Amino acid sequence: MTANLKYKEKPSIVGEFPSAGTKRSSYVPLHHRNILCIFPKYSRSFGTFHHAYPLMGNVKAFMPPQGILIVAAYLPEKWNVRFIDENITCAKRSDYQWADVVIVSGMHIQQPHINKINELAHQEGKITVVGGPSVSGCPEYYPEFDILNLGELGDGTDRMISYLDQNSERPTEQIRFETKERLPLSEFPIPAYHLLNLNDYFLANVQFSSGCPYRCEFCDIPELYGRNPRMKTPEQVIAELDMMLQCGNPGSVYFVDDNFVGDRRAAMKLLPHLIDWQKRNGYPLQFACEATLNLAQSPKLLEMMREAYFCTVFCGIETPETDALQAISKTHNLSMPILEAVKTLNSYGMEVVSGIIIGFDTDTPETADRILEFIRLSQIPLLTINLLHALPKTPLWRRLEQEGRLIFDENRESNIEYLMPYEQVVEMWRRCISTAYEPEFLYERFAYNMVHTFPNRIKVPNSPARTSWANIRKGLTYFSNILLRIGVFGNYRSTFWKMAKPALKSGNIEDLIHVGLVGHHLIKFAQECVKNEESASFYSQKIRTKVHK
Repeated sequence: MTANLKYKEKPSIVGEFPSAGTKRSSYVPLHHRNILCIFPKYSRSFGTFHHAYPLMGNVKAFMPPQGILIVAAYLPEKWNVRFIDENITCAKRSDYQWADVVIVSGMHIQQPHINKINELAHQEGKITVVGGPSVSGCPEYYPEFDILNLGELGDGTDRMISYLDQNSERPTEQIRFETKERLPLSEFPIPAYHLLNLNDYFLANVQFSSGCPYRCEFCDIPELYGRNPRMKTPEQVIAELDMMLQCGNPGSVYFVDDNFVGDRRAAMKLLPHLIDWQKRNGYPLQFACEATLNLAQSPKLLEMMREAYFCTVFCGIETPETDALQAISKTHNLSMPILEAVKTLNSYGMEVVSGIIIGFDTDTPETADRILEFIRLSQIPLLTINLLHALPKTPLWRRLEQEGRLIFDENRESNIEYLMPYEQVVEMWRRCISTAYEPEFLYERFAYNMVHTFPNRIKVPNSPARTSWANIRKGLTYFSNILLRIGVFGNYRSTFWKMAKPALKSGNIEDLIHVGLVGHHLIKFAQECVKNEESASFYSQKIRTKVHK
C-alpha cells in the first residue's frame, strides 16, 4: 500500500481534514523534502489473526499503525510524504530512490525488519530516522540509524523536522532527538487515515488516552508513557471516526489505549459523544477496548459502553492464581472474584478477551490445570496464552537482571530463566493453547457467549450505514468463504456444523461470521503451535525453520 501525502489529491474519497485535531509542527520549512514513512513487517503471532485473512477477501494486515500515521500527519504540509505498510506491500527500490528521508517506527518484535529497512535506505544514500516504542525503550538496538527520535511526539520531533529541513546529507555520526516536552494528546493531528485503504485491515483503531496508573511488573507502559493518563478530547475522537467513515466503513474500531478506563472520569465524558455519534450515523461500528478487570465494578460506565456499542473488552487477567497476581503487582484483579467480573461484563453484552501468561515465579506443575479449569468456568473463547518474556524498562527486567536470570538466546522461546525447568514451562504452554483451541472446546465457549453475552447488546438499527451494498458484499464474502473453506473443506467441519446449524436456524448470521473468522484463526494457530511452528511468546525472536508466506 503506497500513497503520497497530498491532502487534496483525493477529494472524492476523503475531502478536507476536519477542524479538530489538525495541528502540525510549528516549524516552517525552507526546503522541499520527500519523506518515505515505512511501517515494518511484523512477525506472525497469535494476535495478528492472519489465518482469518483468506476468509475475508482483501484483508492483508491486522490494524493500521497509529504512531507513524500521526507523524505523517504532523510533518510540514509542503513536504511530500509517502507511506508504505510492509505488512501489505514491501517498499521498492524506486520508493527509496524517490525519498530524501526514510522514517521507520515499530516495536521490539519488529527490530530485525526495522534494521533491514535502514540497510536498504543506506544503500541508496538516504537519511534514516527511527522512532516509536522500541527505539524509545532501547536506543542501543539501532546503532546504524542516522537519527533516533526518542519519546513521544513533541519538541524532539520538532527539532528533528528542523534538522531534516536544513540538512540533505547523512550525518557523520548518529544524532538523537529526545522529546522533553510532549505534545499534549489534545493537540495531536488526526492520523493520516487517507493514506490507507481500510479494507486492507482486519479492523481499525483509535487512541483516546496514553498511560496507565497501574504498575504491573512485566509491563513497560508506565515507564514509556507515564502513570497519569493523558487524553485526547472527545471532539478529536469523533473527528477521527468521521475521517474513517470518509475512507470506508471498517466495521470495527479498537481503542488501543493502554487502559481505556485508566481515567474513568475522562471515559465518562467521552462516552456520551460516542453514543451520540453512533445514533447520528446509524451505528456503523462496533467498538472494542483494553481495560482493567475492575471495570466490572462500574455499572454506570458499563451501561454507557453498552449504549455506545462496545462489544469486546480485552482484560489482562494473566492468571487465576491469587499468589501470582500479588507477586506481579496486579492486585486490582483481586478487587472482586475474577469469574464474577467476567460474568458482569458479559451481562452488558461484552465478550471478554483475556490475557494469560505462563512462566511466573509462582507457577507450579498444577498451574496448567488451573488455567484450563479457569477457561472452562469463565467461558472466555479468546485468550492470548503467552509465555512470560521480560521487556526492557520494566520492573521484571530489572529484577531478573539483578538475579542473573536473563538469557539472550534466539533459539529459546523466552529470555527468562524460569524457576521451573524451561522445557516443562514450554510444555505447559503448549498443552494450554492446544487444549483451549481444540475445536469442540472452543466452540462450546463461543456457543455460551452466543446465548449469554451477545443477546445482551443493544439492538442496533438496520440503518443505511449498516446495510450498504459494500457491507452486504463484505458479509456475503465472509459468509460464503466460511461455509466453503471451513464447512466443506475444513478439517474440523463436523464440529463447525454442530455450532453453525443452531445459528443458521435462528438467522444469527452476524454472530456466526464472527465465530467463524476468529475461531478459524485460533484453531489453525493452535495446530501450528503443536507442530512447533509458532512462538510461545509474542515477543520471542526465536528463529523458525518454517518460512511463512
